[in-house]
Amino acid sequence: MSTTESKTAGLSWAVVCKECGQQHEGQESHLYEYIDDVDDELVCHICLQPLIRPMDTPCEHTYCFECLSNFLKDKDFCPVDRQRLQLQQCRPSTLLVRNLLDKLAVMCPYKTECQQQMQRCELQAHLHNRCLPFRRLREEAEKRKRPSWNEIKGRKGDSEHSAETKHLENSPRCSTRDLPDPGLINPAYEESEDDNTPLRSSLVAESNVVELFREDPDEELGLRIVGGKDTPLGNIVIQEILRDSQASRDGRLAPGDHILEVNDISLASVPHARAVAALCQPSLVRLTVMQEKGFKPREGRTDQSGGAQGHNAASVHNPGTVLQVTLTKSQRSEPLGIKLIRKSEESGVFILDLLSGGLAAKDGKLKNSDKVLAINGHDLRHGTPESAAQIIQASEVRVNFVVWRSETQEEGRATRKAPDLQYFKRRSTLMKDPPGGFSSQEKTVSLKKDPRVSLGITIAGGRDCRSRLPVYITSVQPVGCLHRDGIIKRGDVLLSINGVDLTQLTYGEAVSILKAQAAQPQVELRVIQTVLEELREDAEGGGDISMDGSQDARGDAFNWTPLWTRWLGLPSHMHWCRDIVLQKSNNESWGFSIVGGYEETHGQLPFFIKTIVPSTPAHFDGRLKCGDEIVAVNGATTVGMNNSSLIPMLKLQKNKVTLTVVSWPGSLV
Repeated sequence: MSTTESKTAGLSWAVVCKECGQQHEGQESHLYEYIDDVDDELVCHICLQPLIRPMDTPCEHTYCFECLSNFLKDKDFCPVDRQRLQLQQCRPSTLLVRNLLDKLAVMCPYKTECQQQMQRCELQAHLHNRCLPFRRLREEAEKRKRPSWNEIKGRKGDSEHSAETKHLENSPRCSTRDLPDPGLINPAYEESEDDNTPLRSSLVAESNVVELFREDPDEELGLRIVGGKDTPLGNIVIQEILRDSQASRDGRLAPGDHILEVNDISLASVPHARAVAALCQPSLVRLTVMQEKGFKPREGRTDQSGGAQGHNAASVHNPGTVLQVTLTKSQRSEPLGIKLIRKSEESGVFILDLLSGGLAAKDGKLKNSDKVLAINGHDLRHGTPESAAQIIQASEVRVNFVVWRSETQEEGRATRKAPDLQYFKRRSTLMKDPPGGFSSQEKTVSLKKDPRVSLGITIAGGRDCRSRLPVYITSVQPVGCLHRDGIIKRGDVLLSINGVDLTQLTYGEAVSILKAQAAQPQVELRVIQTVLEELREDAEGGGDISMDGSQDARGDAFNWTPLWTRWLGLPSHMHWCRDIVLQKSNNESWGFSIVGGYEETHGQLPFFIKTIVPSTPAHFDGRLKCGDEIVAVNGATTVGMNNSSLIPMLKLQKNKVTLTVVSWPGSLV
């Protein structure tokens, strides 16, 4: 028996930390064996070790979460400058700091037998998948624990037990992102138990500064955002970039980018509405963003196809093919002879026409209506014809296209049009309460009126709009009869008028019924108002900006939309869901991370999509968005689940998974 075998034989599985592989008390920070010296800026002021789950204090000192939490149980001040301090005043460190800590090189704790070195964030997956002494320790514990367990539950029991012991192995940032993102898991990162299978390494992220200048102060940036400290997502994340907007024309921002600062104002610990207000500043807006760049291949792995494997996922939910086409110019200035356009019904860049006699037409591989996914490695899934043209002009003699072609193109039909039947009302088995801090209240107004007097409201939404929104009020005009008592407000969702249900109507149907019923001498209007408790004081002290957004000075009532946080408070019976089927090969990752689930400290939180990783099936599928709520996986509800229950459901689906989601539009800035 080797030294390590002796060591593991003397250990009890119950006392071994399932994340770092060392023995320590549950309330102590994880222990790692670092290979290189660590910068002092990344060291905790209490334990004098590299930070674990770093927390920033208001007085700008940084500690491990466990160290600071234990210290503040007996003290009420900062250990360094002794300023008054409570744990709830502290916030997780920035994503940049956590990424730097994740990348620290460590040695496997069973180094006598296992000589592996890796990044700190990869240690847990290594222990559970590839470390023989750690796996031996686990198997011995399982053998002692369960002869009758197998008889009762068989293989299902085995998979559930295994999932409990390795429930965070998917996350490349597992050790530093638990606290800021309660319940975070990362199905984007998937380890293989086959040591011969090429593995992805940690996610690559970069911090960049992007400046956007509005010539017209009332012009929108063209971003939809989700998140905020008052929501389960925590960080402010770009959900969508509007076509033909300032942000789209600039081309440097992308869905999934985390906005860290706006004009040097940190968004790390501000509520959603304040982040919206900060982004609506006039003229120059300077954004510090953290941008995921996808997976970095491990050393020794050669992948000449670049992002082709991820591009293959673009076709999994639509019949079609992903193709790579390389055009070689005789000289750098030679035109390709391609006309590129954008389409109103779908984001991205499409080939309109190939000019007769041009290089592309002679090559013959590109076709009209092909969707351009990438050119020379630049992702154009949300790009513009202008940005594509710039890439082509800046290229050398070789121009590499990755395009998606539907099977119906040759017949002249549309490349992609999702059927309306994919949406359905949230079923009774999928019901849940709103996240903590969000609620809704129903209001009823009964009034007698002159049939010739208008109600004085404008509406938007309807079940025929893209996000299947309920019908909501965009303005209450002073000239109408509903303005006098002030009960009905902008943003209220319409339930019924004179007993006629409005919750399942299209926009046109709702307008017709409202007009007909408003002509009656008596009107009873039922609405529901969503409330975010944390913003009540802001609304009272700062006017309408905190509750309804910052668009009062911009646009008319028809362009106004509620903040993303308003939708979170709606009761489940008003949600519309749709099923999204993702497919992948065994050695690919799904490409998204999740936050939420049941926690003792926060209760039940819905599961939300936090990040979608570039060059993965979820990314190229295009239907999942940051901020989407996962309602069910393969038909099984996520309500009441914790992380260790949901993760096996995702891990066991090697090639195909069906996600039932509710998607609310992010706040427009």
